[in-house]
Amino acid sequence: MSYTIALGGKGGTGKTTIAGFLIRYMIEKGKKPILAVDADSNSNLHEVLGVELETTLGEAREMMKKDVPTGMTKDMFMEIQVERALVESDGFDLIAMGRPEGPGCYCAANNILTNLIQRLMKNYPYLVVDNEAGMEHFSRLTQKNIDLLLLVSDPSRRGLTAAKRILELVDTLPIRVGEKFLIINQAQGENISLPEDIEKAFGEGNWGVVPADPKVAEFDMQGKPTFSLPEDSVAIKASFSLFDKLIEDAK
Repeated sequence: MSYTIALGGKGGTGKTTIAGFLIRYMIEKGKKPILAVDADSNSNLHEVLGVELETTLGEAREMMKKDVPTGMTKDMFMEIQVERALVESDGFDLIAMGRPEGPGCYCAANNILTNLIQRLMKNYPYLVVDNEAGMEHFSRLTQKNIDLLLLVSDPSRRGLTAAKRILELVDTLPIRVGEKFLIINQAQGENISLPEDIEKAFGEGNWGVVPADPKVAEFDMQGKPTFSLPEDSVAIKASFSLFDKLIEDAK
């Protein structure tokens, strides 16, 4: 079974950037191959990682409703589309879920996708899933075991409250979650403290800080993948330090 890390958080907190840092960290530590799943409908993990995305599984669902060739089963068609959607790279492969489902019934397509993804995951010892703010998508379309849940927030009250709500939501889903950790990203200054209710929700010490890094904004503006930030980047160094504590023993 894959060692699974899922990320969630409010939009704009740098969650996908942290996911890219995590994938880079795991590759450098020899924890590979990794299957990276972009479960955010606004797919941009490929841009962070610096790879091209040909298609998404959301587009495959749409195609199955109208474009299955004569003589080909829906299962065969979807398997071909999953292969098309899988981006292979050095140390990791990436697959993107794509936009939310449109009108009409997608039950058959979703069931086929669930089986295909679960079978695909058996080929990878590590799984990293970049989610939307909610976690229902993860519980529907991938395996229901999370070894490490990373919730990413900026230093704002809204971001922290969103992370807390996701944490509460996870407890209502039919999935197993091991360790839970809060990352406060884009922090200004060193003296960061949590509101009492947030620290109580996560537990004392189950949070860490990644400072604001001008190199991240610079790479974004220039269209460069933040996956390739230099080693002296303060965000890289801080996130790697957190990962050392969190997934050092991941098999």
